[in-house]
Amino acid sequence: QVQLEESGGGLVQAGESLRLSCADSTASLRTPLNTYMAWYRQTPGTERDLVAAIYVNGVTKYADSVKGRFTISRDRAFKTVYLQMNSLKPEDTAVYFCNTARSGRTYWGQGTQVTVSS
Repeated sequence: QVQLEESGGGLVQAGESLRLSCADSTASLRTPLNTYMAWYRQTPGTERDLVAAIYVNGVTKYADSVKGRFTISRDRAFKTVYLQMNSLKPEDTAVYFCNTARSGRTYWGQGTQVTVSS
């Protein structure tokens, strides 16, 4: 099993920055590597959309709406993933979910609220 623990959400003004963290508390030298770690976001009444992903080989992927503003990174052990969010906009307001896959199964965190005021 995988347990993802998110932190770093909050309320900021437009133009400010936030850094989200997601730690896989079950990852260790004895567990298979996660295939990728990613951040999704969701607003009420909409589907969960990919924001950014980082793969075990270091390749990254971003939604067009966040390119140039958000940066995804990971620690060396691939246990923790970070999302640095700069130049935040009101339309970035959402619940952000951490997501990963290990051994063919996907897992989600509980979500963290990010609110950007204008």
